Amino acid sequence: METFTFLFTDIEGSTVLLRRLRESLYAQVLADHRSLIRSGLAAHGGREVDTQGDGLFAVFSSPSACLAAVIEMQEALETHAWPGGEHVRVRMGIHTGEASETVTGLVGLDVHRAARVAAVGYGGQVLLSETAAALVLDWVPARAGLKDLGVHRLKDLGRPEHARARQPGAAEQPPGSAIDVRRTRPGAV
Repeated sequence: METFTFLFTDIEGSTVLLRRLRESLYAQVLADHRSLIRSGLAAHGGREVDTQGDGLFAVFSSPSACLAAVIEMQEALETHAWPGGEHVRVRMGIHTGEASETVTGLVGLDVHRAARVAAVGYGGQVLLSETAAALVLDWVPARAGLKDLGVHRLKDLGRPEHARARQPGAAEQPPGSAIDVRRTRPGAV
C-alpha cells in the first residue's frame, strides 16, 4: 500500500451538453477539458490514472500540489473559450489515502472514497475530504479558502465524510442537482 492524493474530475451536466452540442462540438469540449486538466497535472506533478466518459482520475504524491493544480485548473476552465459559447463547469474531488498499485490499476477503498467525494460536488466546486483538508489547511491560499460543508454519508461507504469546499458560495447545492448522498448532522453516523 502507498499513500496518494486522489483527484477525480467530472463535467457537470455532460449528457445534456452532449445533446445540445451534438458529437462534433462535444468532442471538442472533451478534448479541451482533458487538455486543461492535463496541463495542471503536468505543472504540479500529477499523474493521470484513468479516464471514463467525461471524467478523469489522477494522483499526486502531495496534497498541497494537488490543491495548487486544481486551483489553476478551475481558473483555466472558467476562463476558457468553450465551443458553441458554452459555459462548462467541472466538479472535482480530492481525498488522501492508501491504495495498492496492481496490474488493473490503483485499488483500495480510499480510491472509492475519493470518487464519492467528487460526486457530492457540483460544477465549479473542488471538494476535499476531511483527511485531505487537514493536510492542506495551513497551506491554503486566502483566495482559495475552504468552506465547511458538514458531514455526508457517501454511497456504499460505512463511515460518513466531513467535506470542505474550495469555492465561494459552495455551501449550497444548486436546485435540481441529483446527488446520491444524505447530509447528516456533524458527528452523526
